[in-house]
Amino acid sequence: MDYEKLSKEVSYALRHAPQEYGLELDNEGFASIEQLLKAVNDHGAYGRKVIQEDLEHIIETSKKKRHEISGDRIRALYGHSVLRRISKECAEPPSALYHGTTHEALPKIMEAGLLPMGRQYVHLSVDEETALKVGVRRDRNPVLLEVDAASASAGGIAFYVGNDKVWLSDAIPAYYLKILRGE
Repeated sequence: MDYEKLSKEVSYALRHAPQEYGLELDNEGFASIEQLLKAVNDHGAYGRKVIQEDLEHIIETSKKKRHEISGDRIRALYGHSVLRRISKECAEPPSALYHGTTHEALPKIMEAGLLPMGRQYVHLSVDEETALKVGVRRDRNPVLLEVDAASASAGGIAFYVGNDKVWLSDAIPAYYLKILRGE
């Protein structure tokens, strides 16, 4: 079983294309495990029937907690680009969060702030190292931004837990941002 391939397909189905898989996401982004398994198995790309234990395996062994199972339902925890907004429960963020980005994007960010772009929420990291790993995907020497999350939260910006390394938020104005590296 190619678990990495399965994890990517599950993420794609739950984050970006539930309609392609015949899935109906509820307001919290959950879909029926039975529906997901049927859709994945209809593609027949895994050499054997994918079962719930395979889904549990990708969740348990993933370095980044991307999915969660609750009862007979499964969801992606963050990264959605579907049209209908996935509701999240607001939470009190740490005092500072971090965002890795490109030098090219920096002028726009410092003017307009951090925006969700093609996603439903802005993605932030709990530590500098994680933010730099994200940033290096698009820039060899990424810019590291610090978000004054405590002040932003006090100023009415909503924050949501993604997982133990990722926080989500609504748009964050530039005055809550500080360039730590890469200016």
